[in-house]
Amino acid sequence: MKKSLAILLALTMLAGVLAGCGAANTTSTTAPDTTAAAETTAAASEETAEAAAKTIDTLKIAFVPSREPQEIITATEPLKQLLKDALAKEGYDVGNVEITVGTTYEAVGEGLEAGTIDVGLIPGGTYVLYDDGAEVILTATRDGLSKDSDNAKDWNDGQPTEASDKQAVSYRALFIAGPSEKGQELQAKVNAGEELTWDDLNGANWSVMGTSSPAGYIYPALWLQDHYSKGISDLSSAVQSDSYASAFARLASGQVDVLVTYADARRDYAERWNTEFGRTGSIWEETGVIGVTAPIYNDTISVSKNSPIMDADLIVALQNAFINIGNTEEGKAVIAIYSHNGYQKAQASDYDNERAAQKLIRELSAN
Repeated sequence: MKKSLAILLALTMLAGVLAGCGAANTTSTTAPDTTAAAETTAAASEETAEAAAKTIDTLKIAFVPSREPQEIITATEPLKQLLKDALAKEGYDVGNVEITVGTTYEAVGEGLEAGTIDVGLIPGGTYVLYDDGAEVILTATRDGLSKDSDNAKDWNDGQPTEASDKQAVSYRALFIAGPSEKGQELQAKVNAGEELTWDDLNGANWSVMGTSSPAGYIYPALWLQDHYSKGISDLSSAVQSDSYASAFARLASGQVDVLVTYADARRDYAERWNTEFGRTGSIWEETGVIGVTAPIYNDTISVSKNSPIMDADLIVALQNAFINIGNTEEGKAVIAIYSHNGYQKAQASDYDNERAAQKLIRELSAN
């Protein structure tokens, strides 16, 4: 009996040992399997992240020549890294940001249409002229001005036009008469409260911009149509300047009597009026406004419909990137070259008035 009990106890102990070995073996074989699974999951997540990051070798951006090309290139150099960093947050790895300035407004529009430019910072007039190949994604906001009257005389108090803290989505085009004899004659008549006649204007030498420039051509042409049933093409002497800088240089030298430009242009050229263009009086004393257009919707950031890299995802990324850049002090310093203060999302219908303006311009040109 004792022997049987001893055997039974031995068997019970052996069963316990075997059970313990089985548990140990189970643990030792499960642990490596769990680790391997975790490593596989991590690798898969990494591969998914890499797949989600989209690579762009070169993003091509073009500006219109509303300022001197080298001035624009220098001022916008920091935009390259700002865009790379902002797009990285949107899931894009951009190798190179290439910034160029078109020889004309039309050249940038044609580049967008052809797909040789990915992104263009262009006026609304240029956008609607080329909207078969360009898509507007953002409109610029800018600082409002201390003067915004429809009456030209109200701009001629001899005091600088100042920026206000109110953001604006539109701006005016102004007819600026210069220090030439004819320019002074026109200013005197306006300041006396007299209406200018067509003969008054037609007797002056004019500087205009390209036909797709809202402030430098389109809206001034509409103003002439509204007031005199005439267009810029009806003026006896109107030369196209390649930039507003050259237009102001011509005005200062007396080569032209009148130029058309955006409302805050004199602020941009006030210093150069004396230092570079050779005038002794201030630009506010020696020039005067003789006409004020209706408000013009702000500049656009447009993308090419035919760019090989452009798609809906990249458009959203670019919208977010430019908006975020415009919300930083460093970004504002860069986009100030165009008097932009920030950006908001835009749609094609925002520029329907521009389309109507372009239609009228075509009709005027055909006559």
